[in-house]
Amino acid sequence: MAAKKQKNNAKKQENEGFTLNPLTLIQRALQGRMFLTLEFFKRNWFYVIAVTMMMLMYISNKYVYQSDKAKLGTLKVMLNNASTDFVDASSKYNSRILESQMKTYIDSMGIDLNISKQPPYKLTSD
Repeated sequence: MAAKKQKNNAKKQENEGFTLNPLTLIQRALQGRMFLTLEFFKRNWFYVIAVTMMMLMYISNKYVYQSDKAKLGTLKVMLNNASTDFVDASSKYNSRILESQMKTYIDSMGIDLNISKQPPYKLTSD
């Protein structure tokens, strides 16, 4: 009698989703029966919520990482452009300062030199 009662309890637990045997779960899935029953969720509600939260945190962390990586790429391009512009402006400024300083120095010495508007010519002796 006890063996029959134990067999009935095992059958009842299997039908309610209490078994953790993977072969039984696969067999039930192939037969079209539910293996994720309400009893499963009642027993493991904490783990289901914890796994769901961890998956949501993983997805949001990945999204933040990708958006920050894209923002970093655009900032690197902007920095490179600004660096190039700075070098260009600095060289133009330095050339103008040298030219104006040379002009004031020549004017203070009383030499009448002007900036030529034509390119220089190469002189050759015959």
